[in-house]
Amino acid sequence: MSERPGFMGYRRPDGRVGTRNHVLVVPTVICSSLVAERIAAAAAPVGTAVPHLAGCGQLGPDMRVTHETLAAYCAHPNVGAVVVVALGCEQVIAQHLADTARRHGKLVEIVAIQAEGGTVRTTEKGTRIAQGFAGALATEEREWCDISELVLSLKCGGSDYTSGLASNPTLGRVTDRLVELGGSAVLGEIAEIMGAEHVLAARATRPATATKLIRIITRVETEARSLGLDIRGTQPSPGNIRGGLTTIEEKSLGATHKGGERAPLEDVVAYAAPIARKGLTVMDTPGLDVESVTGMVGGGAQVVVFTTGLGTPTGNPIAPVLKVTGNARTARQMADNIDLDVSAIMDDSETLDAAADRLFADVLTVASGRRTAAERLGHREFAIHRRNPTI
Repeated sequence: MSERPGFMGYRRPDGRVGTRNHVLVVPTVICSSLVAERIAAAAAPVGTAVPHLAGCGQLGPDMRVTHETLAAYCAHPNVGAVVVVALGCEQVIAQHLADTARRHGKLVEIVAIQAEGGTVRTTEKGTRIAQGFAGALATEEREWCDISELVLSLKCGGSDYTSGLASNPTLGRVTDRLVELGGSAVLGEIAEIMGAEHVLAARATRPATATKLIRIITRVETEARSLGLDIRGTQPSPGNIRGGLTTIEEKSLGATHKGGERAPLEDVVAYAAPIARKGLTVMDTPGLDVESVTGMVGGGAQVVVFTTGLGTPTGNPIAPVLKVTGNARTARQMADNIDLDVSAIMDDSETLDAAADRLFADVLTVASGRRTAAERLGHREFAIHRRNPTI
């Protein structure tokens, strides 16, 4: 075994590495979400579904994002097999999702409610397929994988004053270490970079990357102004205000700590687009926790580290979400939801580096299969970002 850090993962035919081995049940449209959930439940514990509210009646850009996000989940390295559950008259093309999964070496089948003759028959057929896939995946074994094959999603939510002082800087040190070892990290939440965009832009390895980041920040601010909201002059979250954050700049300066201090900014990508470069990537996601995590996992992140001051239970259907808090009260009150308590940083009884060592070790054990609190509690929140009205 190499002396370099690594984890026990699943090597995929497309060359990527998974930290989980799910049978993913994908509804093409809201109308098939219930059937998909029932099929996934029958293939527990590896069965998981991504019920959503989209797939029909969407305008062009939103329809494209829906299609691309669902396809990205079908291709994801944490997925070993896919059951696509179609209705039969929707906009999302079931065959495209199945073909995407197949190109990435997944076991895949399609069931369609209208073609099968309704909910009961489709659920029965889908259940047989999913259970067969689960049996096949059970024979696959984990193997050692180098740390450079890890893509880490960096997320914060329910932030308070401890986030920027403790949990986010702790995660930032993990990000720097991961990138130095050849790995990748992705930072989203464009509105929560606003006011600190110059910090990240200064670390861009190419002028075009810095320019793209500034352009996206400007677009989000312009969109907010068109709705009568001055983001830079307000703090949109009441919870953040209660947690001691007064402006978006103050929040952003704390949030960008998650991206480390030295990791070069290598790329800026669209929502759920592939994370193709080693180093730090910024993804164009909203600040909304579930939509942001959904996009970053769609981009290829196999593990999510989610820092929180006030506490949040959010998970993901296919990627483990590891919760970290720097708030001692939250660590006590929401102990069921918290994986790592770094609140000792706040009274100087633990250094940032020591806390980062603990978090780095936790990331590797979670990547190797240890379940997070969100997984144990069954949190599988999933929501695709939508910017246009439904027609």
